[in-house]
Amino acid sequence: MVRWATAITMDSTRMSSLNTVAQPPAANAVSEADPARMQAVFDSQLETALRWRQSTARERLARITRLRDAMMARREQFYAAFAQDYRKSPAEVEGSEFLPVMEEIRHARGLLKRWMKPTRMWPTSTMLGTSAWVQYQPRGRVLIIAPWNYPLSLCFGPLVSALAAGNTAIIKPSEMMPAVSRLMASVIAEVFPDQEVALFEGAAPTSSALLAMPFDHIFFTGSPAVGKIVMTAAARHLTSVTLELGGKSPTIVDQSANLRLAAETIMWGKFINNGQTCVAPDLLYVHASVKDAFIAACKTVLQARYGASAAAQKQNPDLTRIVNRRHTARVAGLLADAVARGAQVHCGGDVDEAACYIAPTLLDNVAAGSAILDEEIFGPLLPIIGYTELDQVIGAINAAPKPLALYIWSRTESNITRVLERTSSGGACVNHCVAQFAHGNLPFGGVNNSGMGNAHGAYGFKAFSHERAVLRSSPLMLIKLFFPPYTKNRTLLIRKTVDLLRLPML
Repeated sequence: MVRWATAITMDSTRMSSLNTVAQPPAANAVSEADPARMQAVFDSQLETALRWRQSTARERLARITRLRDAMMARREQFYAAFAQDYRKSPAEVEGSEFLPVMEEIRHARGLLKRWMKPTRMWPTSTMLGTSAWVQYQPRGRVLIIAPWNYPLSLCFGPLVSALAAGNTAIIKPSEMMPAVSRLMASVIAEVFPDQEVALFEGAAPTSSALLAMPFDHIFFTGSPAVGKIVMTAAARHLTSVTLELGGKSPTIVDQSANLRLAAETIMWGKFINNGQTCVAPDLLYVHASVKDAFIAACKTVLQARYGASAAAQKQNPDLTRIVNRRHTARVAGLLADAVARGAQVHCGGDVDEAACYIAPTLLDNVAAGSAILDEEIFGPLLPIIGYTELDQVIGAINAAPKPLALYIWSRTESNITRVLERTSSGGACVNHCVAQFAHGNLPFGGVNNSGMGNAHGAYGFKAFSHERAVLRSSPLMLIKLFFPPYTKNRTLLIRKTVDLLRLPML
């Protein structure tokens, strides 16, 4: 347990549901789930998982529909729970929590039969006389570990994919959202018996106990630092993993960009959920020739949305709070470090740690070596860096760990092509940001440091499925040509067959 706590304490970016505490220890200390009960539930799901291998699309969709109906029946209760945990507005609860889950459910209801259908494969030249297909099988018993920043969306969204693929599930939400977690637990308990789906609340000890079990798949959303811990635990059982991690998502605004539209959209993508979004713009490169005009446009947008004065912004009900005082202190530390090194605050900068509040803040002239340029911010700070040569920006992006998202605002096709072809990221947007998460027909996932595997729609279904290769032979088996004894004629025939493979495919 010491190793868990040490690694989690060192992770200064997006803390996942593996964090030790959400509040200072006292009356608010998190109650850990009973390890014996978790083991009993895990064991009970084995029989269900075996039986569900033969489940039909209708049966799977019935489970998903029951989840949807129970979730929607508690709509107003979720508003209150999110307000209690970190003062999230009903509009943001709808748009960033309910909407992604409802879209995931709607997508599955419309396309699950197609996803489940075996995919026929044409025989290759040496496999003539056989038929083959890919069969999608449930992985079995899966574990979903969800973070605190979008607790409902990032918990129930993967659950929909797991159920669509025919799996049982154990869910571990973040202890840092106690009101939302309790309500999600109520929904799960109403819809599913433990031997089908179960939810366990708790902090690091609960996560550690779950990760010691031999699940068939683990779906984790959180920070790269904790993702390494999850992957290490999974390796003990050779359990497959999907890791949805994070990183600094760079954003480029070149000299040809529509500055008004870029300012409106980037200020939304950055400050929704008060910057606590894994794909939020985290480092903004703006061409020097338009930087002043762009910053002015951003300030106009922020004042129109959140208030013209510091007092008005602090009272604005549309600004979600930072999750707790510890995270507020961390983000405030990034701001203080940048300012101490000479950064200019164009707007914002107000901090009230007791209220978990930091104003939407734009920073310019951020010095090299500032922590804010290296750490994932996960808060309402946006550093802006002027540039003159696009190749320098591309070089800086490639010198850093591969991000979960990359955004470019431009009306110059050659610039767009250069950025997309010469960089690597989990996903990318041209003249937009954050919205790729909501596109159900696109894979959502990272690369290397920002994650592995994909989620959403058909990609989420496949993440929770084993793609089983099936080959069926006819009585005429060409493979007999390769059976011994290897006579001179048979050896010559095998040699000629290999030579034929050097010819191009038709």
